[in-house]
Amino acid sequence: MSSSIDYGQFEEGRAVNYWALDRTIRRELRRIYTDEEFEWAEPRLAEFGECVGHTIADNADFVDDHGPELEPYDKHGDIQNCVRYPAEQLENERLAYEQGIVADAFEAPPGRDEPMPLSHNLAMQYLLCYADAGFDCPVAMTAGVALVLEKFDDGALEEYYDGLTARNYEDVIEGAMFLTEKQGGSDVGANETRAEYDQDAGYWRLYGEKWFCSNIDAEGTLALARTEDAPSGTDGLSMFLVPHADPDGSEGPLTKGDRLEDGPLSPDAVNDQLYRRLKDKLGTIAVPTGEVEFTGAKAVLVGEEENGFKQMTEMLNLERLSNAAASCGIIGRVLLESKIYAANREAFGETIDQYPLMRADLVDMAVDHEAATAFTFEAARLFAERERAGRRSADSTSAADDGDGDTYRLMRLLIPIAKARTARMAVDTASYGMEVHGGNGYVNDFVTNRLLRDAQVLPIWEGTENILSLDVLRALEREDAHEPLLETIEERLEEVSHPALEDAAETVEDEYHDLAAALAALAAEDAEYAQLSAKRLAHYIFDVFTAALLLEEAQTELEGEGESGDENGRLALVAKRFVANELETDDARGIASGDRFALEAFESIVRNESVNPDALSETVVADD
Repeated sequence: MSSSIDYGQFEEGRAVNYWALDRTIRRELRRIYTDEEFEWAEPRLAEFGECVGHTIADNADFVDDHGPELEPYDKHGDIQNCVRYPAEQLENERLAYEQGIVADAFEAPPGRDEPMPLSHNLAMQYLLCYADAGFDCPVAMTAGVALVLEKFDDGALEEYYDGLTARNYEDVIEGAMFLTEKQGGSDVGANETRAEYDQDAGYWRLYGEKWFCSNIDAEGTLALARTEDAPSGTDGLSMFLVPHADPDGSEGPLTKGDRLEDGPLSPDAVNDQLYRRLKDKLGTIAVPTGEVEFTGAKAVLVGEEENGFKQMTEMLNLERLSNAAASCGIIGRVLLESKIYAANREAFGETIDQYPLMRADLVDMAVDHEAATAFTFEAARLFAERERAGRRSADSTSAADDGDGDTYRLMRLLIPIAKARTARMAVDTASYGMEVHGGNGYVNDFVTNRLLRDAQVLPIWEGTENILSLDVLRALEREDAHEPLLETIEERLEEVSHPALEDAAETVEDEYHDLAAALAALAAEDAEYAQLSAKRLAHYIFDVFTAALLLEEAQTELEGEGESGDENGRLALVAKRFVANELETDDARGIASGDRFALEAFESIVRNESVNPDALSETVVADD
C-alpha cells in the first residue's frame, strides 16, 4: 500500500519533484498509456518533474518580474522587431525543448521506434504549468503548428516542421497562431487581413493587423487571411505560414541557434511586418503578446486555399487541450502550495490543517484536481488515439477516423468542455489558494499571486466559456456526439460493482438518465433556447461523465489493478465526494446531515494515504 505524504517536511512547493508528488497524473497516464509507453515515459517524466520543480520554477519567478521586452526599431529608426528575453527564459526553453516536450510526440525519441502519443506532450505541458503557464503557451503553439504542417503541408515547409519538432535547442523554431483581429475577436469570419500573390517574389504577401499575437516573434507563425475574390466569413479564409525573418534572407528558417549567435535581425532581413507593441498583461509574462501589422509580409500557403479555418480547428483542438492541461497543472501547484502551507502554518496552537474548515477545503480542492485531471486526460487519450490512427493510415490503406467514428465524435464534444470547465476551476482554486496563505498570498513575493494572475487568462485563451458552450451544441447537432457520450457513460457504470460505490453509482445512473432526457428535450427546442441552456449543459455533461469515469477508476483500484497493485479504496472516496458535491442535493444544505466525510477522509484524499477497501463502510457520507 502506498504511504501518505507528509507535506510538513516541505517549506514550499519548489525544490521538489512535481512528478513524484503528483500521484494523480501518474495514475491517469498509467491508465491511458500502454504498458510499454509508460515504462519508457516514467523515468523521463520523473526527470522532467525534477527539472521543473527546481530550475524552471525558480527561473519562472524571475521572468515574471523581468519579462521579454520589445525593441521594434533600431537606433536608426529602421524596423528590427527584436524581442529581448532574459537569460532565465532562454534556459527554461533549452531545458524543456531538449527534454522532448514537443519532439517526443512527433519524432521517435531515443529508445523508441515511433513517437509517443500526443497525450505525452500534454502530460509534459501539465508538469511545466506547475511552474509557468506563460511559457507553456509557446510550447503548446509549437506543437500545434507542427500538427498542422504534419497534416496539411505538401512538403514545401519541411524545414519549418523539422525546426518545430527539433530536440536540439539550437535547431528549434517556435510556433504561433495569429488569429484575433480587433474587429473580429471570437468572430473569426470577420477577419479582414488579405493575401495577394506576388508572382515575382514567389510568395503570398499579407496586409492587415492582428490584435493579440502571443509568441509574437515566432519563426513558425500561422495566420489566416482572405485571398482575392474569396467569399466572406470563415469559408473564405486561407492559412499561411508567416516567418519572423524574410524567408529569402537566409538559407533556412531562423532557429534558436541563429538568434543566440547573431542577435537581432538587420532591417533588411526582417519580414515585412511591424511589431507595434507588447500588451501590458496581468499575467503570463513569459510569453510576449503584442500587435502585428502586416505590410506585405512574405507568407507560404498551407494546405488548400479557402480551407484555412477548417485546418486551424485541428490546431485548436490541441490548443484547447493544452489550455486544459495548463489549468490542471496550476490547480496541482496551488493544491501543493496549500497543503504545504497548511501543514506548517500554526494558529491558535495547531497547524491550520488540523482545523475542520481547512480540512474540508483541502479535501474539496484535491477532489477538484482529481476530477479535472481525469476528464482532461480522457479527452487527451481520445485525441491522441485519433491522431495516431491518422498517422498510420497515411502510411497504409487503412481508413482513419476522419470525423465519422465514435472516437472523433466523443473527442469533439469533450475537448471544449474540458477547456471550459478546467479553466474556471483553475481560477477558483488559485483564488482560494491565495486565501489559504492569507496576506502573504496576495503579494508578489509568494507564488500564489502569480498563479492566480496566470490562471485568469485560461478562460479567455482558445475561446471563452460562452464560445465553447456553443461549440458543444455544434458537436451535438452536427456530429450526433450524444450517442458515443451516453454509450460511454453507460459502459462505465456497468463496470462499477463494488458495494462501497453502490450509492454513488445509483446517483450517477439517475443523473445519466436525466442527462439523456435533457439532451433529447434540448434537441426539440429552438436555437435560442438551446443557446440559453448551452453552458448549463456543458457543465452537466462534465459532471456526469467525470463521475462515471472516477467510479470506474475507483473500481479498478478496489480490485487491486491500480498503480500500486494493491487493493486501495482512496479513489472510491474521491469519487463519492465528487458525486456528493456535484450531483447530490442535501436538505438544509447538508447542515443537519451529520456528515463528517472531510474529517474522516482527510488523510487519504489530501495526503494520499491508502485505504483498505474493508474500511470504506466506516467513511461514508451520512444518509438522511
